[in-house]
Amino acid sequence: MRKRLLVTGASGFLGSRTALFYGDRYAVYAPSHGEMEITDADSAEQVFDRIRPDYVVHCAAVSDVGACEREPERSWKINVDGSRNIAAMSARYGAKCLISSSDQVYFGSGKTLPHREEETLCPGNVYGREKKRAEEECLEVNPDCVLLRLSWMYDVRNDQGHGDFFTGLAAALDRSGIIEYPVHDRRGITDVNEVVRNLEKAFSLKGGIYNFGSPNDRNTYETVLALFQAMEWDTGRLLREERRYEAEPRNLSMDLGKLENNGIYFRPTVEALIENGRVRFRQERLGNMNMQ
Repeated sequence: MRKRLLVTGASGFLGSRTALFYGDRYAVYAPSHGEMEITDADSAEQVFDRIRPDYVVHCAAVSDVGACEREPERSWKINVDGSRNIAAMSARYGAKCLISSSDQVYFGSGKTLPHREEETLCPGNVYGREKKRAEEECLEVNPDCVLLRLSWMYDVRNDQGHGDFFTGLAAALDRSGIIEYPVHDRRGITDVNEVVRNLEKAFSLKGGIYNFGSPNDRNTYETVLALFQAMEWDTGRLLREERRYEAEPRNLSMDLGKLENNGIYFRPTVEALIENGRVRFRQERLGNMNMQ
């Protein structure tokens, strides 16, 4: 009999890909918002009692940073209360639970080196503060749950209209003129398919917090410049954006040592972007040829 896997947020960017990818090896249950209200502990318990999952991947969240700033009470209920409910039910029903956290917990730290999981946090935005609190409360009710600090994710075959790195870049390339990327910004940018594939390995991790995404030792401008050079695009169109984050440089890059010590690896951001860029833009060229 196949193990039962419960995926929350299965209509979203990560959840939908998780449910699809693991459908051939697990009995996947992906309740809609109408079937399970994660902010309601009783609703969550009813679903857990019916499904009795062996594993849980909790992807449901308000991940739009601006939306969290505009509606902090709503986002808190989902990002904190909802996550705590899922972690608590997982403990009650003996399911191994993975909770999606975020590199935004590192926002505003002022640190210049890649961040490690054990450092003291003081997030500078609502979303980061919510994710930090969710980590704390989830581990309090379920010390065996695994919190995964995810970076900005993309999919080379993104057909959901979800804004990601390649979607934004493709739109910029279609327009004439200069394309700007900031130099005072450093973060990992991760292929969501790598995240999905590595989730199964994360089931064996001990309870705790793990950085979970591609490492990157370059700022965003340098990252995109490397892609331009590899693709042999006109680097004259690419401009260093000096003002954004100048007063308070943003560093969300993560140290992956703890994860790698547990046998889980991600490709460096630039390496994966170049490989996926060749796939993405070859497909677009073929699509344009077919339309002519």
